[in-house]
Amino acid sequence: MAEQDNSEQIKLAAAEEQAPLPPDELRWQCDPAKLPFRSTADVEPVHGVIGQDAAIEALRFGMEINAPGQNVFVRGLTGTGRMTLISRLVNEIRPSCPMARDRCYVHHFPQPAQPRLVTLPRGRGPVFRQRVDELANFIRDDLEPALQSDAFEARRLALEQRVHEKVETVVAPFQQELREADLALVSMQVGPLTQAVLFPLVKGKPVPPEEWEQLKDRGDVTPEFVKHFKERHDAFQQRLRTVMQDVTGFRREHEKTIREMRQEAARGALSLFIDQIVAEFPQPEVREFLQELIEDVVVHRLSAGERDGDDTRHYRVNVVMTHSKGDACEVVVENSPTVGNLLGSVDQRMDGGQGGARSDHLMIRTGSLLRADGGYLVVDARDVLREQGAWKVLVRTLRTGLLEIVPPEFTLPWYAPTLKPEPIAINVKVILLGDHETYFTLDAYDPDFANLFKVLADFDSVIPRNDESINKCAGVLARIVADEQLPHFDASAVAALVEHGARIAERQDKLTTRFGRLADLAREAAFIARKASRATVEAADVRGAVRRSKGRANLPSVRFRELLADGTIRVATTGSEVGQINGIAVIHAGPMVYGFPARITASIGAGSAGVINIEREADLSGAIHTKGFYILGGLLRHLLQTEHPLALHASIAFEQSYGGIDGDSASTAQVCCLLSALTGVPIRQDLAITGAIDQLGHVQAIGSATEKIEGFYVTCRDMGLTGTQGVIIPQSNARDLMLNHEVVDACREGKFHVYAVDTVPQALELLTGVVAGERGEDGAYPEDTLLGLAVNRAFDYWVRANQSFEMAEPSEEASDEQSTEPDDAS
Repeated sequence: MAEQDNSEQIKLAAAEEQAPLPPDELRWQCDPAKLPFRSTADVEPVHGVIGQDAAIEALRFGMEINAPGQNVFVRGLTGTGRMTLISRLVNEIRPSCPMARDRCYVHHFPQPAQPRLVTLPRGRGPVFRQRVDELANFIRDDLEPALQSDAFEARRLALEQRVHEKVETVVAPFQQELREADLALVSMQVGPLTQAVLFPLVKGKPVPPEEWEQLKDRGDVTPEFVKHFKERHDAFQQRLRTVMQDVTGFRREHEKTIREMRQEAARGALSLFIDQIVAEFPQPEVREFLQELIEDVVVHRLSAGERDGDDTRHYRVNVVMTHSKGDACEVVVENSPTVGNLLGSVDQRMDGGQGGARSDHLMIRTGSLLRADGGYLVVDARDVLREQGAWKVLVRTLRTGLLEIVPPEFTLPWYAPTLKPEPIAINVKVILLGDHETYFTLDAYDPDFANLFKVLADFDSVIPRNDESINKCAGVLARIVADEQLPHFDASAVAALVEHGARIAERQDKLTTRFGRLADLAREAAFIARKASRATVEAADVRGAVRRSKGRANLPSVRFRELLADGTIRVATTGSEVGQINGIAVIHAGPMVYGFPARITASIGAGSAGVINIEREADLSGAIHTKGFYILGGLLRHLLQTEHPLALHASIAFEQSYGGIDGDSASTAQVCCLLSALTGVPIRQDLAITGAIDQLGHVQAIGSATEKIEGFYVTCRDMGLTGTQGVIIPQSNARDLMLNHEVVDACREGKFHVYAVDTVPQALELLTGVVAGERGEDGAYPEDTLLGLAVNRAFDYWVRANQSFEMAEPSEEASDEQSTEPDDAS
């Protein structure tokens, strides 16, 4: 793919053969014979986390310190059961806590839409409710009978007799005068009112207006009598008004006296209850509530008359939070952190008589923040962020220390205006669970986050591998076996699970703390053992579970192998090619990772465009891949260090790749492929390479080294193993390898090889079989080395580029002269 030089070819020096990694270094193996037990039946179950002393100490500090903003963010715990795990930790650490008090809501008579908060000592809320219920029941059932006692009735009758006598002293003389004037005072019902009217007396009998008109029409009364009646009626009408005013005044005074008697009697009857409640609950808000209750009874209830049903709801108490008299801290786990579940809510009911929805203080419901008052609330950060408005109200509550149940902005628009209960001052510590991405996102975009969550408990996903951690892993497995009634695992099965834990950790000297994944594997291994009618799980069952779980998500890998087999995808695993190399890519299927070869090609010629990343030009290159490509350009300049500009026009591409590409693990493959295209030296196709680079030529660690090696091995196996095939990885990844047993066995039999390199020149020598070269005292590479040839080829391209430039200059000058001739002629 490179332009070939016509000059005499120089024979390049052969590189010394590099030894592959020994098979024993390709996988750490746990020896079952060295485990201090025969099966999990001999292992004490372990509860809680293991190997996380620093994180637990940070969690303990966050729980024990009492200062503003010292809420805790637990970072790094993943997998199922982490809520249960952190709750168990919190309960184990549980320090002394402030004694949370009982919270009650009562009707606020001056402002019914804003229920009044009553705070009582721990455990006293239900007692207060009982006492007030007794009072409300008395008001409903016994107050009115108490006001109708014999003594009260006797006093009322005496007052009525007195007012009757007063009325008689005014009305009797007036009636006598009316009789003498042939008039009578008659009471008539006019609508809802009773009105006093003057009627004429005819033959000693009062005559109504209708009958009076008939008498006039028939002539039964003389015109003189009619005229006489009208004159006398008009004369007495003003006096009638004065008399009736006096009578009304007497009766109003009487009603007021009776009402005051009833109120006084009611206050006396209620005071027996009120005094007892106040003596038992001396809180100011209790005294204010009871005073308002009395005023409502004597001012409104006594004058309202008969009522239907129980109309004493506004006298009763809603205990929204009560606590036992123990001293334990509250630890509340909120699995569904909606706004209502965090803050509490106000129920509403449809009122058929009035229409619409109605609420009162008895319909206030508590939330998890109030239940955790004085203790700890454990919640998942992702769950909070998923619920609309939940993060906002959580932060506001922690910042202000006030819990507002159902803030106005969260009232549903189709309901009537809801209540706004009095805010509650709470003292709660939130333990927020999340991953690294969530932590950094909140820290970057929420200015309150850093001030509210000052304590970080960072749980690592791996722990050091040693005898203690292995035994504790066995203890965790023993707990799972006991909790889920699984068959016991023998020592070989435990060893196989621990080995898989090292594979998940991607380090031979580490073990994973993602016990949820190991637990899933253990359950499947137990299932396999039971299907085979074995009482104990063995290593073969665990390995079978690993294969089965991987196979269920293996469809992309299967499809790739099919396309490779039928020639749709072109990958060479034998021979040598110029400007072509096998890189290795990975795909993720949930927790599973699969590696597969990716053919990379390079083309080069003289020019000034430099090195072109075709993926970037096609907008298929991610940011990290683009950065790695720029580093490649810097490394090329570092390796060649020519005294002239690099006059190259080169392009590099991932062939048959139609999706996005990211990551820098192909950087080593790309620079080796480019140098092959530049020098014309072919690259072995039976080797694949992965590794990142820096601008000084060091090969740096990458991720998923184990899966990449296994992916290329499967490709070579399908196309036929030759005994020369293998993978080149960074030396710093050698300790990460946990290859499956098939690959390790192939390497032990010499059918496959894994090489580790520190530098790009080492990789070049493996790939090409020629010496890469080192600079001499004069700063130049020997001519019989690959890099020496690369420098010479770079010089040839520069010369060609200059020649092309010089050949282009005369024609440009001639063109300029021709373009100016008309101007000269003019």
